[in-house]
Amino acid sequence: MSVSDSDSSSHGTDYKFFLQTSRDRLLLEMMGSTRTGDSRSTWKVLIMDKVTVKVLSHCCKMSDITDQGISLVEELFKRREPLPSMDVIYFIQPSKENVVMFLSDMSGREPLYKTAYVFFSSSVPKELVNHIKCDSSVLPRIGALREMNLEYFPIDSQAFTTDHDGALQELYGENAENSRKFDACLNVMASRIATVFASLKEFPRVRYRAKTPDASEGTFRDTIPTKLATAVWNLVSKYKSIPNFPQTETCELLILDRSVDQIAPVIHEWTYDAMCHDLLDMEGNKYVVEVPSKMGGEPEKKEVLLEDNDPVWLELRHAHIADASERLHDKMTTLSKNKAAQVHSARDGGEISTRDMQKIVQALPKYKEQIEKLTLHVEIAGEINEIIRDMGLRELGQLEQDLVFGDAGAKEVINFIRMNQLAKLSEKDLEVVKNMQLLAGSSINKKTTSSSFSLKFDNQKIKHAARKDRTGEEETWQLFRFYPVLEELIEKLSKGELAKNEYSCMNEPSSAVQETTTKASARSSNAPVVPEKKTTPHSMRSRRTANWGKSHRSDDGHSGDAVLKNAALDLRKMGQRIFIFIIGGATRSELRACHKLTTKLRREVVLGCTSLDDPSQYLKKLKMLSEIQAPQQDGFRF
Repeated sequence: MSVSDSDSSSHGTDYKFFLQTSRDRLLLEMMGSTRTGDSRSTWKVLIMDKVTVKVLSHCCKMSDITDQGISLVEELFKRREPLPSMDVIYFIQPSKENVVMFLSDMSGREPLYKTAYVFFSSSVPKELVNHIKCDSSVLPRIGALREMNLEYFPIDSQAFTTDHDGALQELYGENAENSRKFDACLNVMASRIATVFASLKEFPRVRYRAKTPDASEGTFRDTIPTKLATAVWNLVSKYKSIPNFPQTETCELLILDRSVDQIAPVIHEWTYDAMCHDLLDMEGNKYVVEVPSKMGGEPEKKEVLLEDNDPVWLELRHAHIADASERLHDKMTTLSKNKAAQVHSARDGGEISTRDMQKIVQALPKYKEQIEKLTLHVEIAGEINEIIRDMGLRELGQLEQDLVFGDAGAKEVINFIRMNQLAKLSEKDLEVVKNMQLLAGSSINKKTTSSSFSLKFDNQKIKHAARKDRTGEEETWQLFRFYPVLEELIEKLSKGELAKNEYSCMNEPSSAVQETTTKASARSSNAPVVPEKKTTPHSMRSRRTANWGKSHRSDDGHSGDAVLKNAALDLRKMGQRIFIFIIGGATRSELRACHKLTTKLRREVVLGCTSLDDPSQYLKKLKMLSEIQAPQQDGFRF
């Protein structure tokens, strides 16, 4: 059994970010490796199961796959037409039923395909390998039999999920530890996390949030991060046999659960990205926009994807919605003025050369594309701002922030409820509050901390503050004050300051490794950073300020944060990666923190989670903690 192995390193001058590495492994390592000899110029069939098709669709587009010589994509368990003159690529999980189906396709006198290149998404049990070897009619028809070890689902350039949307219920629900799903969920989760490190050829120091030292206070829920960390460590340790896999620690992995911060999933995030998913009727990253009909009839509906290959989305996604709206207006104005000036120059004044005219004509398609992109985002931002005004969300957002920072108490909550006629929670809504205590674990019996469960408000406001204003952080936009606990944890992890009694390590690194890590950290901290322009600070504590505040900008009208990220990230000076995994789902504020700290620390911070949730999705899952049936997996689709 050979194991897939990339010749290119993910470090140094060849540094690639998480998503790009995953994409290259599928397109180049897997599909590209089959384009050799007589098979180089021929089209192939790609066959996947329900899990691997989701893996591939999170990493690649259909056009990417076609470029690698794939003419047909099919599901393993659907009836397929024989194509005996074509080669086939199988990208499947190493399960008994999958192997049986593969052997059925390729055995006998009339196999469905000519030559089979088989790639497994995770480690293959020896008994399945022996089962394949026992079929003498299939062996000569196998062009490759390899472990890809790639069974995770990228959702961002620096984030992935294990596709466990029901993890909260299966792991933290009532009597969950007695259910068969408990162990199954943890085992699959650990296997998928482990393939991240196999893919990136990273050997992690595995840290986790430890259970309380006093066992009398603990519950089975406190041991879940420990159980997952142990399972991941056992799997990753075996990867040392993979060619070119590191033998010493090269990165950090911190495993947490939702009890570390129960505020982040329910407080509303005011970034453009979060507002799109929280307020608009979107399915994943799909937004439906109405466009004028070419036939002059009713407007047509068109689906657009808000993703990283859209430069406008990439720039504005983590910006405050008010900042994003202003910058969109400025971009549209600037683009219109520049194009108007070119056209005016062509029509008016002196002569225009043929070369200049050619440049103007060549720029028209690009200009049209830019206008379409900007118009789309202007429309989306306008719809969001309209919802904010109609629903009075600024006042709600301000109250949320003030409660978190101890600037509001029971009086303000009661006044808001009375003014907006909000009261009488239903039984199901009350169940959400009760179920939050299930996630709090033993911490509910301890002194209240920034991460523990508490719904106490009184006139002693500051005593119940769940967050403190961060010193050294420049104040910018109103309602942009909140930060997740994860941000502080990552910074402490990077400095080696995590408390060992709270965050244990499965494998304490050797002194040589610690020395290497310290030097790498010192190199990244001493690297030059683009200076930020100073602006007059704006208070974020004024609840009734009409102006949302102003952000600092660079001379070209772009956000200082965006300029900093683009200019400061010298890939040759990137330090060791930091991986975070959150059991029970992550939030968009935590994803934003990972992007922010990647620039600040000069270390790529990769966020892993069982799912990425908006407040409404998370509350629905909390309701389900006392229900029996977990959410079903999605069907086959690409």
